[in-house]
Amino acid sequence: MSAVIIVLIILVVLVFIALIKTIQVIPQASAAIVERFGRYTRTLNAGLNIVVPFIDSIRNRIDLREQVVPFPPQPVITQDNLVVNIDTVIYYQVTDARAATYEVASYIQAIEQLTVTTLRNIIGGMDLERTLTSREEINAALRGVLDEATGKWGIRVNRVELKAIEPPTSIQDSMEKQMRAERDKRAAILTAEGTRQSAILTAEGEKQSAILRAEGEAKAAALRAEGEAQAVRTVFEAIHAGDPDQKLLSYQYLQMLPKIAEGDANKLWIVPSEIGDALKGLSGAFGNMGNGAPGFNTKGGGTERRDEPPVD
Repeated sequence: MSAVIIVLIILVVLVFIALIKTIQVIPQASAAIVERFGRYTRTLNAGLNIVVPFIDSIRNRIDLREQVVPFPPQPVITQDNLVVNIDTVIYYQVTDARAATYEVASYIQAIEQLTVTTLRNIIGGMDLERTLTSREEINAALRGVLDEATGKWGIRVNRVELKAIEPPTSIQDSMEKQMRAERDKRAAILTAEGTRQSAILTAEGEKQSAILRAEGEAKAAALRAEGEAQAVRTVFEAIHAGDPDQKLLSYQYLQMLPKIAEGDANKLWIVPSEIGDALKGLSGAFGNMGNGAPGFNTKGGGTERRDEPPVD
């Protein structure tokens, strides 16, 4: 009886193991390679799959998502015989699980070695300066070679990026000094240009200020001259309107003489020749006033002009 129970237990265990081996669940974005007696049979896609237990076996499970693989720095010699270390990053994706399993032993190692050899071929035809400034060109050339070579392996190379290009330390020091000198040169040029522009603006401002000041002075002089002319015209018109005689003009002339002689710098005063005629006219006027000359009334201590009767 106990032997029967043991046999039943063994059968149950075998059935359970067979069920486990029969039902294969493949995750999304994955694939599995099935072999029967060591020979490729089919590729299991994502989902629930049934295989023959103990006959079919899962050879390899492959992730179909895009993968990112960084490679360590690789020494590469440029055209001008300088050694640079280049870090690369490869973005690839398995498109054919069967080819990735049977066409190449290790596609990761194969991609790495192909990247190194391709880099050496590309960089070997460039000098250091072009290598440092042609990343896009290097990436495109490297991607084209890798994509063509890995196509038969069931792999598609989506992107190739150069993470870093490190020249030798001595070259880095020289480049740093060159860049520092270039920055100092640009700073000196900008300073000189700023000084020149400032001088130009200052001169332009002074020129505009002088022009405006001259225009202001000219307008002020014109206004003063116009005012003086207007004043002269007004005085002239007032004099003509008052109809002054020779005696009044002589008196006003004598009143203006002291003003003509004013000033500390006047050491010599020349008497005009017209002063004699003015004094004669003025003395005649005062003599007529004292003698009661016709035309003036001296009564009451003052002078009063009398209108003479009209002559027929």
